[in-house]
Amino acid sequence: MRLPESFCERTRALLGDERWSVLEHALGEQPTVSVRYNPWKQPGWQADGWQINGRVPWCPDGLYLKERPSFTFDPLFHMGKYYVQEASSMFVSHVVRQLASILENQEPTVLDMCAAPGGKSTAMISALPQGSLLFANEPIRLRANILAENLSKFGYPHVVVTNNYPKDYERNGLLFDLILCDVPCSGEGMFRKDAVAIEEWSEEHVKHCSLLQREIVESAWKVLRPGGFLIYSTCTFNREENEDNIRWMMDELDAAPWSINIDSEWGIQGSMTEAYGRPCYRFLPGFTRGEGLFMAVMKKGAWSKEHGARNKEHGARNKEQGARSKGQEAWSKEHGARSKGQEAWSKGQEARNWLDRAEDYELRKMGDTLYALPKRWSSLIQKTSLRIIQAGVALGEQKGKDLLPDHRLALSTALRDDALPHVAVDYTQAISYLRREALTLEDAPRGIVLLTYEDMPLGFVKNLGNRANNLYPKEWRVRS
Repeated sequence: MRLPESFCERTRALLGDERWSVLEHALGEQPTVSVRYNPWKQPGWQADGWQINGRVPWCPDGLYLKERPSFTFDPLFHMGKYYVQEASSMFVSHVVRQLASILENQEPTVLDMCAAPGGKSTAMISALPQGSLLFANEPIRLRANILAENLSKFGYPHVVVTNNYPKDYERNGLLFDLILCDVPCSGEGMFRKDAVAIEEWSEEHVKHCSLLQREIVESAWKVLRPGGFLIYSTCTFNREENEDNIRWMMDELDAAPWSINIDSEWGIQGSMTEAYGRPCYRFLPGFTRGEGLFMAVMKKGAWSKEHGARNKEHGARNKEQGARSKGQEAWSKEHGARSKGQEAWSKGQEARNWLDRAEDYELRKMGDTLYALPKRWSSLIQKTSLRIIQAGVALGEQKGKDLLPDHRLALSTALRDDALPHVAVDYTQAISYLRREALTLEDAPRGIVLLTYEDMPLGFVKNLGNRANNLYPKEWRVRS
């Protein structure tokens, strides 16, 4: 690996000769491989034939692997049993567990402002109290679709995926108890995993990222509830994008740094800037088993300078506007759905009964898809003017007289075990299903059937007797 000379000089000056020597050596080594299992689907971990190389100490759901298997050809990966994530990034689950225990709201509203591809979103879901609501946002549409796919596979039903810029959240009127800003950065911490990050690095890029990060944080701060927490995160080493931005938050936003309890044996480093003197958490290859990461937590006071005072006025002013927004118009009300035919609506009510605690959900239609929104959050979700990609549980789409179940329903933890007929398949059949090939099922009932693999839902088919139509999404199919 050939590192940019300017990067080496700057980082050596920041870390000191001793730390730089350790880091430089580590950047020449192979990156670690780690996965985080899904506690909503897998209450305890089974190795599944992998060679385990220890547990990730700051994440109870995380495991190191000795080598990287072919995840693409593991059906359990596509079923959301686990998520492949770099180990340092799993630290966010440790942070969220501590913050959730002291938040005033026991079922907090949470925003992941720059969420794609979904690793930290799913890590937060694993750490939040059940019933919490997560907004996962990504401004780039293609990346937002990937985010939606990964969150669908994870299966937690109280999630809203949006495709907006941070400024759009400012205008929306929502307030959140906890916000993660895992901001775009110069990517120095990913050099040994991503050669493109090395090619794109420059001092000008560092400066550009630093300014962009402040814009994102300023928008996020305006929608953070007084008393709430903002988690600031980058995957880079330099002080401009890290300590300097934290100092800016303190000076301009009146943000108060917040300490997180950690174990000294984890090897997490503190600030590299002596004048900073505030809690922050640096992951450096060679000191921790993972890639480079910086994280800090900031608390918003009861009234944080003029920003806090404006938040209250801002939320009240936009509440009525949000109710009339295009976002709400995208959702069809119950009477609107009935107007298209009582039979279709009855099918929807029947589909809602596929869910555990069906009474906790209400039906809404967006486009051609029928969704079940948690009643606890339904009004809030529908009043938003945000560009929503998906929310709650996708039940299905009306096809003639039938409601064809959505594949995302099969992956949802809200699906009732006895909702639909089950047929177990072996590995070869599971891979054929993921390739969206036709299947032949012996002794299976006709109609909609839920395939299972290793006692977990894989997806739906429509069994015609001589063959079964594969209902796996075209855009998700395994192409290899």
